[in-house]
Amino acid sequence: MATVRITEAEAARDFLAVLARARAGEEVVIENEAHPPVVLHSLPRPRRLLSESLRIAEDSRSTATLDGGFGRDVEEFINSHREPLDFTWD
Repeated sequence: MATVRITEAEAARDFLAVLARARAGEEVVIENEAHPPVVLHSLPRPRRLLSESLRIAEDSRSTATLDGGFGRDVEEFINSHREPLDFTWD
């Protein structure tokens, strides 16, 4: 992970750019001589193991069948939803 150091004033001037750098995988250290530095970075996306998904399906008494076309169906679904999620916080 690349680390970039910027001043608090630089961060305040273009905070959206700072967020973009952190989301792109950089670690952004925001420094101010009067305060301890702040480190900004994105968190890894949570992942679920297939075994956990199968347990959840079993626990919920799902009737889904993992047949030979399951992988193809999942891949087709993923490819049809490539746009990023857009969350609006009110």
